[in-house]
Amino acid sequence: MTQLSDDTAADMAFVRTVAGEVAGALDDDFESRFAVHFPTLHRLFCELYGEHTNGREALADVVALAAASWNARPVELKARDAQREAAPDWFLSERMLGAVCYVDRFAGTLAGVREQIPYFQELGLTYLHLMPLFESPEGNSDGGYAVSSYRRVDPALGSMDELGALAADLRLAGISLVVDFIFNHTSNEHEWARKAVAGEPGFEDFYLIFPDRTMPDAYEKTVREIFPDDHPGSFVQLPDGRWIWATFYHFQWDLNYANPAVFRAMAGEMLFLANQGVEILRMDAVAFIWKQLGTPSESLPEAHLLLRAFNAVLRMGAPSLLFKSEAIVHPDEVIQYISPEECQLSYNPLQMALTWEALATRDARMLQQALERRHGLPPGTAWVNYVRSHDDIGWTFADEDAAELGLAAYDHRRFLNEFYVGRAPGTFARGVPFQENPKTGDARVTGTTASLAGIEAGDPAGEDRVILAHAIAMSTGGIPLIYLGDEVAQPNDYAFRDDPHEAGDTRWVHRPRRSVARYAQRTDAATTAGRVFARMTELIAVRQATPEFAGNELIDFFTGIASVLSFQRPGVGGAGVLVLANVGDEPVHIDALTLSGFAGEAHDILTGSAIDLGAGVQLPAHGFAWLRVTAPPSS
Repeated sequence: MTQLSDDTAADMAFVRTVAGEVAGALDDDFESRFAVHFPTLHRLFCELYGEHTNGREALADVVALAAASWNARPVELKARDAQREAAPDWFLSERMLGAVCYVDRFAGTLAGVREQIPYFQELGLTYLHLMPLFESPEGNSDGGYAVSSYRRVDPALGSMDELGALAADLRLAGISLVVDFIFNHTSNEHEWARKAVAGEPGFEDFYLIFPDRTMPDAYEKTVREIFPDDHPGSFVQLPDGRWIWATFYHFQWDLNYANPAVFRAMAGEMLFLANQGVEILRMDAVAFIWKQLGTPSESLPEAHLLLRAFNAVLRMGAPSLLFKSEAIVHPDEVIQYISPEECQLSYNPLQMALTWEALATRDARMLQQALERRHGLPPGTAWVNYVRSHDDIGWTFADEDAAELGLAAYDHRRFLNEFYVGRAPGTFARGVPFQENPKTGDARVTGTTASLAGIEAGDPAGEDRVILAHAIAMSTGGIPLIYLGDEVAQPNDYAFRDDPHEAGDTRWVHRPRRSVARYAQRTDAATTAGRVFARMTELIAVRQATPEFAGNELIDFFTGIASVLSFQRPGVGGAGVLVLANVGDEPVHIDALTLSGFAGEAHDILTGSAIDLGAGVQLPAHGFAWLRVTAPPSS
């Protein structure tokens, strides 16, 4: 057993030898990537595990795993690797469109998902995120986020072979498969968990287990309680009296990433999934993965080192695979996870939350502020912009941002919760509270887009709000993501209250099963589903035909009207697309002076008509415009 040395060359030679012995021959492709990425991985391992007596052996094991995985990687996936390496910004294309669903709720099984591929092509998808589909405990499994095996699919959904076949069919249809990688914890039924509790050699330090309350009490002085209704604090007691770290639900046990054996094991699971044809891993709860006494144990520097180290391993063994971060933290922390070396993609929770904030207040200023200050990303990365997800909506804006606009953050969050659960005067929303605390008034909001936007309540502007919210997500850059069912305006499903496994989690209200009737109506303009679907697909088609919508770059633009969100998407040769969106209940007029920085004639890319900017632009209530504009001719 040896520690890592500061001599990268010496350790590199040792690791290469071990990898060759374990994996067999190392081909030229792997050798070249090893030469590029090993120095980075070595540095990160030194920072994370340099003090471990078996640090060098652990690093060698990880590289050997990557080499063996590469040798076993199917030829068609190696071809995809080469294609992606030749066009590394493929995911920044204006043609990108994502969708997300639960396998069982949308299609029953993986075979059912395969049958839906023609529909996905009709919609224009290039990215399909299937919610947790791995083996998990029966009953409450946090919607599948308690994983009992990363290598076995839930038998009710199909098999791992079927997942691989689905990935191949999606790939042929031009659609990348995305799955969740539950990164912070496993279920208490996972093989590793059972072996750890039993004290089996090699697994005793896979989780954070303590003999009494001494260390848990010390940690809990500085860590926050996530699900107090499930269990107090961050630890649960085992039947034998010991205590194990469980940040979320009592059946989700946190992995101990301070143990390099855990790093190796999880790298192996990632590489395995990559070889099934998964192209993007959604890295769940990344902020929580490193624990340190005396800290909140959230977003610590080591969390970023871990992600970068895993990224370096995957660059060797599955170079086209991307990471997508899920970090619902302060806006300043979200962006810290995004880089080509860490997570190339990230959810944009701030834009999502502030879109709903703007619709409730009829005031776009907080959203405008966020786009000006918090939208920029490093080159080679992208936001995933969504209107809503499988999860609840938390009001993640920064208190200091609200204060600049004269808003008291606590009171404003209380208002938004009351508004979206239908308790505020004049509300159009029919959401349901999640994890509501009657003592503090703290809560989060659940609900489908149709129910939150007013369609369920019969509000006449409900359909317009659904389209407006998606138009914002589709025009701000990155990858727009649709929760399947929203494109046909599915409302809340209250049947979850009758299921004992779901009744305690109100998030199931916005996870409805696919409505056959609703989808059958998508071509009928006399129905809500038909009208929403027609308008959504028109948006998608226009976006995919608009090169200015590629990438993430925005140029600030101000109308001086509080209800109007405005920005430019730059093009070439002085051209670009001006985006204007009115979240208010009244029409607004943007005058000619405000638009005088552009040439007099613009082109409305949604209607195909010419627009005389000299007459200003009229936006209806809950309306928007995508205008191709040019700079005025030089004098």
